[in-house]
Amino acid sequence: MELFWFVTLVFMLGIYVVLDGYDFGAGIVHLLFAKTDEERAAIRSAIGPFWDANEVWLIASGGVMFFAFPTLYASAFSGFYLPLMLVLWFLIFRAVGLELRGQIHNRLWERFWEKAFGIASLFLALFFGAALGNVVRGVNLGMVENGQSTQEPHYFFLQLWNPTLDPLAEVHGIIDWFTILIGIVSVITLTIHGSNWIILKTSTDLNRRLKGIIFKLNIALVILVTLTAILWQHVKPFPLNNLIGHAWLWIFPLFAGIGLFGQFWVKKFKKDGMGFLFSTLFILGSFATTVASLFPNVLPSTNSVNPSLTIYNVAAHEYGLSVGFNWFVIAFILVVIYFIIQFRVFKGKLDDVGYH
Repeated sequence: MELFWFVTLVFMLGIYVVLDGYDFGAGIVHLLFAKTDEERAAIRSAIGPFWDANEVWLIASGGVMFFAFPTLYASAFSGFYLPLMLVLWFLIFRAVGLELRGQIHNRLWERFWEKAFGIASLFLALFFGAALGNVVRGVNLGMVENGQSTQEPHYFFLQLWNPTLDPLAEVHGIIDWFTILIGIVSVITLTIHGSNWIILKTSTDLNRRLKGIIFKLNIALVILVTLTAILWQHVKPFPLNNLIGHAWLWIFPLFAGIGLFGQFWVKKFKKDGMGFLFSTLFILGSFATTVASLFPNVLPSTNSVNPSLTIYNVAAHEYGLSVGFNWFVIAFILVVIYFIIQFRVFKGKLDDVGYH
């Protein structure tokens, strides 16, 4: 049952990144590339019916983690307390920016909340990318100092940064050069993803510009992904051992590569949905590759005193996992039905709907 719940959690997190990821990307485009009120309105219409429903996957993922892997939940939510509070505030400001903008028809009021929406989206993409970087790098479980644990084996706490910004330092920070690099990759990836969603759901003149922006951003993304893969070897030696030992796992980096290089043909796609398909492939392929490389670890330890947290030593009791399975199936079916109805109701272009 541990493996089932692990795959379920990874699946739900992947769905969240794809769905709420295009919301973050649309917010970044709204902040940096939209030039007119019409373009900004089209972007808000493209995500208006979806953004709040997409956040359900984040809440549901937290619920599954709490239920199935309580030790991981306790460890991660205490250790990553500071960035989690920042993420919470950015989520609030993004939502408030969308909801309050149209309450008062004053140019200063509208611009303020538009900036809040865009800046919050940018920092959410950055912090979620940095969070993934922290998991890949690992944490000092047990807060080991001079070879001795000062806390319980599953406990850790990270400050926002250490003075050296070195991922290999004994005292880690949320922010170091490796996690920031992955954060920048996340920002570019989701900007491309959000641009593809805007192209799919609107028909404004912005779409033509966005295709050129996607092409340029994808060049930077290829360079940064290559650099990240190289530096990953430095931070975590032999990170792809799992893939080498199980050849079928290479399907995940293959999907990521197809998605990444497919973006270079964005200007030639005849169907608007093709770009979104390729960016989705890259996101899911990259995320699955990272998870497969870490398995069975869910939070690696950077010291030799305390073992890494794995799906087996952080899982709940077998009986609870089995009982929860029945309720999860019912809940999952209801969520899938809801999303099918939602996407059928709001299919097609939305720039004329005037939502938000």
